[in-house]
Amino acid sequence: MTDAVQKLTIVMAQMTQAVGDLAANADAMRSVRARHPEADLILYPEFQLIGYPPEDLVLKPALAERAATLLAELALETGDGGPAMLVGSVERDGADLYNIVALLDGGKIVATRRKHELPNYGTFDEKRIFVSGPLPDVVDWRGIKLGLPICEDGWLPKVCRHLADQGAELLISVNGSPYEIDKDERRLTQVFASRVAETGLPLIFLNRIGGQDEIVFDGCSFVLNADGTTAHRLTDWEEEERETCWTKDGAGWTCAPGAIAEWEAHPADIYSAMIVSLRDYVTRNRFPGVVLGLSGGIDSAICAAIAADALGPDKVWCVMLPSRFTSQASLDDAAGCAELIGCKLDTIPIAAAVDAFDTMLAGSFADREVDITEENVQSRIRGVTLMALSNKFGPMLLTTGNKSEMSVGYATIYGDMAGGYNPLKDAYKMTVFAVAKWRNENVPRLSRNPVAPVMPETIITKPPSAELRPDQKDEDSLPPYPDLDRMLHMLVEEEASVDDVVAKYGFDRDAVVRIERLLMLAEYKRRQAPPGVKLSTRNFGRDRRYPITHGFRTG
Repeated sequence: MTDAVQKLTIVMAQMTQAVGDLAANADAMRSVRARHPEADLILYPEFQLIGYPPEDLVLKPALAERAATLLAELALETGDGGPAMLVGSVERDGADLYNIVALLDGGKIVATRRKHELPNYGTFDEKRIFVSGPLPDVVDWRGIKLGLPICEDGWLPKVCRHLADQGAELLISVNGSPYEIDKDERRLTQVFASRVAETGLPLIFLNRIGGQDEIVFDGCSFVLNADGTTAHRLTDWEEEERETCWTKDGAGWTCAPGAIAEWEAHPADIYSAMIVSLRDYVTRNRFPGVVLGLSGGIDSAICAAIAADALGPDKVWCVMLPSRFTSQASLDDAAGCAELIGCKLDTIPIAAAVDAFDTMLAGSFADREVDITEENVQSRIRGVTLMALSNKFGPMLLTTGNKSEMSVGYATIYGDMAGGYNPLKDAYKMTVFAVAKWRNENVPRLSRNPVAPVMPETIITKPPSAELRPDQKDEDSLPPYPDLDRMLHMLVEEEASVDDVVAKYGFDRDAVVRIERLLMLAEYKRRQAPPGVKLSTRNFGRDRRYPITHGFRTG
């Protein structure tokens, strides 16, 4: 053997995880290694032994101890002469915790590197948990100088420049990079292409797939050669093990070209995010399926379709809960939707319960006019009924409110907000329309219910209504959804002021002032809302963390 290897086979294991189930994660990594006995090196995503993000779970001393034990066991197993492994884990040093990668080879841990750049924005809170490692040295492995920037280390230029200055020949960046709209191409063409241009080095970007509570990982791993060309693009949303073949000449290491996966465009990518996140949330929390109220409206219809795509229609139980205000058109649309999807539909009228509450409250409400209170009682009766079914039979209750409604408080706390998960939590109403129209014409690649259409066209075309009073329409109390979503996008995603919104779109200023006021007032409701998949750069909860009680307004 020469002093340095001239040919190299590196396997990129784009895989899912189980946060906190270290033994299962270790076994999954072993299985990957067993399938590639002739490879030189197997790469696994950031924190793969622990699962990411571990949040405060990683503060348990027992977790770090178990991780150290398993890492040592995995290292011993590389003494069989097979592939080396690059494994993400946690390392405790006294009272300090570090996010690390460990290179395992020849029966031992040959090197560890600690994450230097700790992200502390949006979904990330690493500075609260971890200590920043020093600027990492290169790892000299089998005569090759490897640079091992961990996730955020590659998103900023400092670490990669430092590694290049130290003589790195190849950059390997393992990541836990959550999905956001348009983030796949930004990672490739902007962030990591810049690292390659700055250093003149080839780079491997490895990401995971799968849902973890409110975030979901889309994979979209890739390899860039030193000249900036893309040698490999792995599939989005699915596990994949990709062998990459490298050779070294006078110009350095070059990766032979491989398959270039086509990543999903909008809104297919949004739909896949919803499928993966819901599937993993339901299955990993051991629910036998889901139950939801099917009203005949677009939000509940698309939630039923997502659930059937994620879990299969046999695991989706829809319930129509009509009141005296429910139209025949809504009854027909709900029935048509359930039939197209192929899921179970029951009907439980709530009129008797509404009458009972009217009787119960008649004395207390005697001197008051009928108002939104009575509307909310209907919604809460539906919530109690659905929760009773969930408790009795075990399926998780899905809520179906969209981001536009949640932004302005157009949802009933302890009513239609009751439930365990919301696929639409970060989807504005116009996004819901776009997704529903797309799904009616397409079968998602990840679907376990390959049928289309999934809802009557009338569900998409009719004016949205909560049907809590005669002839009610959403636009009776809200601006038209195209206008509302433009306002909200600026107020929420861009943190714009009322005057900024008026200047851009020319909306009536009083209307924007009212929407900003509703947005601020509804914070207490959002704090009590169930989790839902993050789609945007500013989802409620993980990204946008406003105080409930405050007096600031821009208008």
